[in-house]
This record gives sequence, structure tokens and C-alpha cells, in this order.
Amino acid sequence: MSIREKLSEIVGSGNFSEDPSVLNTYASDFSLTPAGAPSYVAKPKDAQEVAKVIRLANESAIPVVPVSSDVHFNGATIPKQGGIVLDLTRMKKVLEIDVDNRRVRVEAGVKWQQLTDELAKKGMRMIMPLLPPAGRSVLTDYLEREVPTNVVYDYGEPMQSLEVVWPTGEIFRMGSASVNGYPDSASKGANPSGPGIDFYRFVQGAQGTMGVVTWLNLKIESIPKIDKVFLAPVDDLVYAQDFLYRVLPRRIGQECLLLNNVDLAAIIAEKWPGDFENLRANLPPWTLVLVVSGLLRRPEEKIAYEENFLSQVIRNEFRKMELQDNLPGVPGIGRKLLDMLRKPWPAGKTYWKNIWKGGSQSLFFIGRPNATPLFVDIVKKIVPQYGYPVNDIGMYIQPIEHNRACHVEFTFFYDPANAAEKSKIGDLYRNVAASLLNQGAFFSRPYGELATMMYERASGYTMALKRLKKVFDPKNIMNPGNLCF
Repeated sequence: MSIREKLSEIVGSGNFSEDPSVLNTYASDFSLTPAGAPSYVAKPKDAQEVAKVIRLANESAIPVVPVSSDVHFNGATIPKQGGIVLDLTRMKKVLEIDVDNRRVRVEAGVKWQQLTDELAKKGMRMIMPLLPPAGRSVLTDYLEREVPTNVVYDYGEPMQSLEVVWPTGEIFRMGSASVNGYPDSASKGANPSGPGIDFYRFVQGAQGTMGVVTWLNLKIESIPKIDKVFLAPVDDLVYAQDFLYRVLPRRIGQECLLLNNVDLAAIIAEKWPGDFENLRANLPPWTLVLVVSGLLRRPEEKIAYEENFLSQVIRNEFRKMELQDNLPGVPGIGRKLLDMLRKPWPAGKTYWKNIWKGGSQSLFFIGRPNATPLFVDIVKKIVPQYGYPVNDIGMYIQPIEHNRACHVEFTFFYDPANAAEKSKIGDLYRNVAASLLNQGAFFSRPYGELATMMYERASGYTMALKRLKKVFDPKNIMNPGNLCF
């Protein structure tokens, strides 16, 4: 039998395709990564079919690229060497919602809209990254370590136990899901560690190069009884970071983030381009968004305590920090933002980063909060060399774990139909990344050319990673061309 016949037999003829028009839908995404089509697409229904496809790929030394989302931004699922796209979107069950243990178990194809709707019926919610698209896979975002907008330490590692199919076709369960009889055992799968080592960290950020995760346990939280949204106009980033250093380590607040006028305008604008242009012209340079919440136990007292603490800090130490429930000229923005922060970006609506010019390229990394003004200055000095207006840059700063560190993101908007402009954005992106790297930016999720840039500076780590890859994927079939493989 041919490869196509074997794949069709494994997943069923209706779940297999080699039609060029179908293959081309997997050949590109919203990134600058060059297009690359697969040879086949197979849509398995469960881990057993995933394992069969992978074993077939091993026998024939054919690359396999796992895909579980409808929306991609970083080039990680574009086939670099052809092969089989393993489309997991049929695997879309919410397997368990365990309210008592604040845990949900989802298959790889479960999307943000589906999960938030299901959890809301139980009075529960996900701790989410900033505005994920409704059609984005929840599993993908957490495997790729997307940073949540909630700064509370407890939510910094939302992944728990999971099931993975290794590149040899072996099905393996991690953490407390590895006990006999799971999921009907006494273990609820809440502990991600073990057996032996923390395998869940092995597949995080690996871009499908180390295995295919078929389901995943995630932490969930109750929907707050009370929320209060504070907004503060910011024109001095140093001052704002000093304030956050004072406040966030005291476990004040839930969601907390800084958005510049361009990003905030793009997020809240309703009528384009008029609303957007008016907003970015009139919004402050930065806006601090801070949400204090009362959960199930004594919510009024918790809100009162946090408000009192904030009042004392502002009165005694940060008199220029004006926390309010709105921004001048933008009525209702506080409640609107809170609602948006806890839901995915609506299905059927152009993603907020792509409404303005049709395309965007984001550069993101982890850094020290007190270094963010330096990072901003570096970017502002470089982009004019490429004819890119400084005032067109989107900027987003996300504190992590009570401001222990922060996620920093710069977005460059462009017209993807303009080849010269697209090329210029690519050159700008590379130059800015190299300059930020030299100043302490840590690209913890290096995609495309950033992977080469990062791994060249970590030769010992890179060699160790390649040795592990050889052990787990001896024929290098899993998403070759990504990371350092």
C-alpha cells in the first residue's frame, strides 16, 4: 500500500486529503515565515490514531507537523520539509470539568470560545492570555507558554498532567495522570511532575518537535463575585514600574497590564478607521489596567482591603498615580476592558492586530520590569532607520508573578500585500531583536530566525537539546526545521 492509502485507512477517507487546495490552507499563517505546504493532511480522532500515523511516518521517515488551531501567528506549524500535517481539530472534547479541584481536562482541538462557554456554565473561568482568537487551540497557547494577564503566582503555571504521543508512536502519560486506572483512579491529574522528571516542561515551547500532546489538564478558577477595574494614564514608564514593584508583590490585583495608545486603540475601537485614529490621538501614551477581585470567600472584605492598600500607597508614595474607573473621553472603557480580558477575541471578527493594516509582526520576550524603559528607547531609536513611524508601534507590557518579571511585546503593523513593506518589516524585526538581545531581553519562545539567534548563544544547551531529540525522535520526523533541529 502507498503512504496515502495507509493514511486514509488509519483516519478514514473523509479525514485524509492530498488536494492541493486543502494543503495550501496549511502552508502559511500570519507570520513572516516563508510558505511551505505539506504532502498530506490527516485528521485523527484519538491518541491511538495519532500513534498509528506517527509510527507510519517513522517507517517511511516522513516529517509530521502537529496542528490543533485554526489561527497561527509564528510559523511554528508551517511545514519546513513537507510531509504530513497531523490536524488534531477533530479531537475537541472537554473531557472533565472538576470544580472541586479547580481543574479541566481538554483534548488538543478544544478552542477558546468552546472552553470559556463550557466553564461559564459551571461558574468557572480560565486564566487567559491577552485576547486569544476564538478559534485558537487552548492547548496550543499553554504549550507555547502564552503569558496570562492575571499576575497571581498561583496561575503562572496553568499546565498540569497530560498525555503525549512520542515521536516513536508510544503513548505516554505524565504526572499524576500516569497512575494505573486514570482517569477513574483516586488521582485527579492535578500534579504535573513525574514520573521521574518533569516531562511536561519537556514538551512546553517545543513547537511540536518532541511529541504530540493529545489532552491536557489545566487549572481553572471561579468567576469572581465582585470586580473593580482601575485605570491609570501613564506618561512615565519608570514611575509606573516603581508603582507596580510596590503594589504587585503584596498580592494586590488579579489582571494587570500596560498598553500603549496604539494597542489600546486597536483593541477597543469599534468603527474603523475613525474610532481608532481618534483614540490613539487622545489616549495617554500608556494606560495601566489593574483589576481587583473578590472570589467566593468574603469578596467585599477582600476588595476593601486591596482598595485601602492602594489608597495608602498612592497617598504616601505615588501621588502622581491616578487610579480611576474610567479614562477621560472614553466612557465605559473599564467594564468593556474587563469583559474583553476574560473572553477570546470574537469569532468572525478580524483579529485586533490585523484590522488596521491587514498584517502585523509581534516581537516578544521576557525582561526585568525596570528595564522596560530601556527596551522601549532601543526600539524607538531603530525603527526610524527603516522609515517606520515611531507612533505606529504597538506596545504591551505584562507583569509576571507579581512583577517578578514581565512579558514585553512590540507590534509592527504592515500591509501584507505590499512586498517591499513586508520585507522592510522583516529587516526591522531582525535588527530590533538582535539589539534587544544584547541588552538583556530573553527570548523564551524563539520562533523562526530568532531560534538561530538564541541557540547560537547557548551552545552547551543546544548540544544537550539535540542529544535529547536524538533519543526521543531518532529519525527527526517531528516538525523538523524548528528550534535547533
